[in-house]
Amino acid sequence: MKLLTIRNILLFLFMMGVPLFLYTSCEIPDSSEGNAGFSLTDARNRKSTILKIADTLYSNSDFEKYVQATLGEDQEALTVVSLSRLFDSFVDEKILLYAARAQDMALTEDEKEDYLAKLSDELNTGDRDVSLDEGERDFLFERLLIEKYTYALVRNLEVQEEEIKDYYELHRRDFLRPERVKVSQILLETENKAVEVLERVRNADEEGFKKMAREESVGLEALKGGEMGVFEMGQLPFEMEKVIFSLQEGELSSVIKTSYGYHIFRVDKRFDPKLISEEEASSSIREIILNRKIEERISRHLEDLKLSIVWSFYPLNLPFPYQRIDI
Repeated sequence: MKLLTIRNILLFLFMMGVPLFLYTSCEIPDSSEGNAGFSLTDARNRKSTILKIADTLYSNSDFEKYVQATLGEDQEALTVVSLSRLFDSFVDEKILLYAARAQDMALTEDEKEDYLAKLSDELNTGDRDVSLDEGERDFLFERLLIEKYTYALVRNLEVQEEEIKDYYELHRRDFLRPERVKVSQILLETENKAVEVLERVRNADEEGFKKMAREESVGLEALKGGEMGVFEMGQLPFEMEKVIFSLQEGELSSVIKTSYGYHIFRVDKRFDPKLISEEEASSSIREIILNRKIEERISRHLEDLKLSIVWSFYPLNLPFPYQRIDI
């Protein structure tokens, strides 16, 4: 299995269990500002030491594998800032790995087998044993060990009902659901056909409109009687939205031409702005607070580790001009 495939496995790893916070600071690369002038694969730099934790040395080749496994071919578009934040994450991850091993934490054979079996199921390989070479397997198991270590740090975190209440009161405006409309449409290929159909449904009720949509519309939602769904401002193309949100409940639009064809819209129902109740919002608030607590605890733990262990990093040995975070 190539490292590009490993990237898909890593994406799955981040979605299972407690998500690692390590990549939250990595910006999406801007392909217009790629890494011109330097290369992570430059043979002259590959053996240069960039990180030392106790007696363990990491070189540019280790960081190269880390970037390739995390991003695959996308690494070519990385900016200096993106690479700098990836290097920060690389350092944090290796420090957490050191801390896990210093506590004699390890993966059991059952954990490894169960993990590979779960990967196989999620990736639909049809084979219980995901095919990996030794280096790839070690890389994944290191990531899994870090997740096991961080889970042990945060597993006792809880969110109290009072915290949910306080968050809701402080962020009440975030739970104001704007006006929404339930929309159906009949989509035709020609203007003449659309005008003809509009005349036939002009005085029809909702069921009559749905019947006509099933018979005449060429849209994907025709089988559902033309029902598109419920939308708020900003969720539809502007050319549709300006028409739809001007309609009253039960009102039809005129024939509207877009790049998709000729539309006849119907607003089936309008929903007034509504404040989502604390009860309705509680599960999402709980997740927000818990994720914040997880990030804060791991961040504080990393700060403590960096003060208590012997480690050094050598940004001048990196093949790009490392940029620190401005605090």
